[in-house]
Parts: sequence; structure tokens; C-alpha cells
Amino acid sequence: MENNYSVYFHPNAEKELLDSLGWYELSKKDLGIEFMTEINKVLDLIELNPLLFSIKRKLFREAVVKKFPYLIIYKIDFTSKKINILSIFNTNRNPRLKYSPK
Repeated sequence: MENNYSVYFHPNAEKELLDSLGWYELSKKDLGIEFMTEINKVLDLIELNPLLFSIKRKLFREAVVKKFPYLIIYKIDFTSKKINILSIFNTNRNPRLKYSPK
């Protein structure tokens, strides 16, 4: 069965991803590459099986990123077959900010 879902990033999620990538690259050589590898593994899982992760709040789902303190928060639009990434959320931040755009 072929999956026809497309992944779209909210501008804030894209900024969070790029900011985090930059921080890891400055922290240690190749750590940014490792971070992106783990993010891409989770994004691939989400794209392959959007229902894999359970609903946490108002139809939003949270996927845990291994090795890094991040969640990928997303919502599925079944009509348009889109996976909308709301946030690449650092779990060291205040959890009340998870569903709030910056």
C-alpha cells in the first residue's frame, strides 16, 4: 500500500528546526548531522504511517525523537492528505508552550 501523504512545516516549526540544528552544529562537530538524522527518522515514520502516534490534544499528535529532547507535534489533514508539522518542540522548554505558536 502506497502512502500519499505530504509533510508540510508551519513556519514556526521550520524556524525551530533550523535554530536547533544550528545550535547543535555549534555545540559539537557533526552533532547537527546526528540531530537531523534522528529528526528525519521520525518524519519518515510519520509520513509512512501518520496514525502511528496517538492524539494528545485537539487532534495533535506527538512523536518522540530518540537521542534528543524533542517532540514532533503534528496534525493530519485526511482530506488533503497532508501532515502538518506544528512544532519541533524542545522538551526542556515549558510544556505549556507546546501548542502555542511563537
